[in-house]
Amino acid sequence: MVTSNFDYFAPTTLDEATSLLSRYRGEAKVLAGGHSLIPMMKLRLAEPTVLVDIGKIDGLSYVREDGDGVAIGSMTTYRELETSSLVKSRYPLLADAASKVADLQVRNRGTIGGSLAHSDPAGDLPAVVLAIGGSVVARTRRSSREISIDRFQVDLLTTALHDNEIITEIKLPALPSGTGTAYSKFHNPASHYAITGVAAVITVSGGTCTEARIAVTGAGDKATRARRTERILKGKELTPAVIRRAASRAAAEVQDTLNDDIFASAEYRTHLTQVHAQRAIEEAAAAAG
Repeated sequence: MVTSNFDYFAPTTLDEATSLLSRYRGEAKVLAGGHSLIPMMKLRLAEPTVLVDIGKIDGLSYVREDGDGVAIGSMTTYRELETSSLVKSRYPLLADAASKVADLQVRNRGTIGGSLAHSDPAGDLPAVVLAIGGSVVARTRRSSREISIDRFQVDLLTTALHDNEIITEIKLPALPSGTGTAYSKFHNPASHYAITGVAAVITVSGGTCTEARIAVTGAGDKATRARRTERILKGKELTPAVIRRAASRAAAEVQDTLNDDIFASAEYRTHLTQVHAQRAIEEAAAAAG
């Protein structure tokens, strides 16, 4: 199929881009890498009348230290995340997840901002940023705001972004000493989208888990914290029995929205979520230890 008709703009500044979004509010879509939006437009699942291509705007692609944490420009590609020495040293699960996205051609074009804004239920990076506990900086023509990632993912392909906002930056906090991270997924062999993926960030002190953030993708309608799993882990010594019990609850928060399609039944996704939660937690706990 082909897309419906649309007007195309390629602004060279953020002011110009946000002005276009304000002018065509509700009708326009932002085009970053395009690997999520364009296929949906070809299938007529999305029919914007205006495309605002932000690929020519300078200054939106970077990875740099920001206080104790790290700031990432919204147009930073998967490939740049995968190869960044700063990302690999501070957030190895983000570099690992980026390396597992599709193929090299996609990773050279797809962006972290586009991934978060699209909020695909099978996307990798929404779950990883959710597990890390980052935030998203969004800008309009007149102002900007910072949105916690815990409030950013709202529903299927839906975020807290307003129609006139553009993501400009993703902020990641410093991880405490004694923190280990991991990302484990079962992917579609053709697209490499996550049929189920689990990101784990585990902090251990004195042999006890003091903090845990576990995020699941692919199973439900959006990236979701596995809070029941987190509660089982916190305050415990991470023995194999504790990890197994925690992993068995990893799909609890998505039971009402479990995906059930030609790639995997809801029952199988529940099983996969538990398996990959156990693997991610074990790996993160070992890295923290």
